[in-house]
Amino acid sequence: MDINVAHWLERSESNGPGTRFVLWVQGCSLHCPGCWNPDTWSHGLRVSTTVEAIWETIRAIDGLEGISISGGEPFEQASACAMLAELAKIEGMSVLVYTGKTLETLRLPEHQRLLAAVDILVAGPFVASKLVTGQPLLGSANQRIHFLTRRYSETDLKDLPVSEVLIRSDGTIVYTGFPDVLIE
Repeated sequence: MDINVAHWLERSESNGPGTRFVLWVQGCSLHCPGCWNPDTWSHGLRVSTTVEAIWETIRAIDGLEGISISGGEPFEQASACAMLAELAKIEGMSVLVYTGKTLETLRLPEHQRLLAAVDILVAGPFVASKLVTGQPLLGSANQRIHFLTRRYSETDLKDLPVSEVLIRSDGTIVYTGFPDVLIE
């Protein structure tokens, strides 16, 4: 199954519990003012690949606790994201998904399929006027963290770093998570 990807990060500790593979999908119709990832809004093709190819990349990385899927808007590619999440669950990995939608609006069958494979859902649009600092996983105070399985609880998030700076082997610098201020 094809998936339009913005980019990925092989290891992160600020995008959910433990060391995680983070996938940012391309395409979002929400266009929240002040969004952390406006480069992911366009539905134009960015990196066309398959879920299977992404999964093979993930499987080759040792020591991952789980995957986190962000965007863009993962529920706009719900079927592909569900397939990836299901593969992760089969291998015993956890799944965290960020969405700008609220849990109550995720009613389509493909949304429900993805939700069935998610341990933690971070839901709600980013609202710049409600910026939250010092809290893991949240960008604004209106967003909610939903524990959809018993795998994790709030205790598992208390020591999670809110952001991190990583230097890749090619020298590029990646800043991920939720910094204390908006970076322009």
